Amino acid sequence: MKGFSRKRRNALRLVAVALAAALTGCAAPKSALLPELNDWNDRQQVLAGLDEWQFSGRIAVKTATDGFNGKLRWSQDRDAYEATASGPLGAGAVRIEGNGASVVLTDKDGVRTELEDAELEFRLRYGWTIPVQSLRYWALGVPDPAAYADTVIDDAGRLSSLRQRDWSVTFSRYADGGGQMMPKVLTAENADTRVRLVIDHWIFFD
Repeated sequence: MKGFSRKRRNALRLVAVALAAALTGCAAPKSALLPELNDWNDRQQVLAGLDEWQFSGRIAVKTATDGFNGKLRWSQDRDAYEATASGPLGAGAVRIEGNGASVVLTDKDGVRTELEDAELEFRLRYGWTIPVQSLRYWALGVPDPAAYADTVIDDAGRLSSLRQRDWSVTFSRYADGGGQMMPKVLTAENADTRVRLVIDHWIFFD
């Protein structure tokens, strides 16, 4: 900064620091704090009613003959969601988009396909499936309100396990997310598929 006065140099440094802070904030939005969740009834009502949130983590899917491990990023905006799994099926990423009425798969080659029955068509296409219909609720640690569920609640008022839609789900670990204890590790199993989800980071929006 030769040629600038000391006052001018200091002003430029302050602008640079402010710009860096703004860019950092855009890259990593701060999660909103959830309200206090004291018992299972509060937890179920509040979490099932959340409109906009994201999580990132890792997913492992295994069958008797096939499976994959990859990273998973899930964004929910009311009934619409977008889930991107990177790592499965070779190079590239698979994206699933849904809005409560339809599900669209974009494969690693960029080909978009509308799925009439997502879980069935995943099994026919790849030999494994994931519980797309209910995963948005299970990830939050609550049952899917669209189907009957048998639930087991732990001493802290959190979901320990459930059986729903031919899947058995176990919540083996909780960790902080949005100021509350949120699912960290959950495993969903049906007759032929085991899905393990590890959630590393939550973001909740006001």
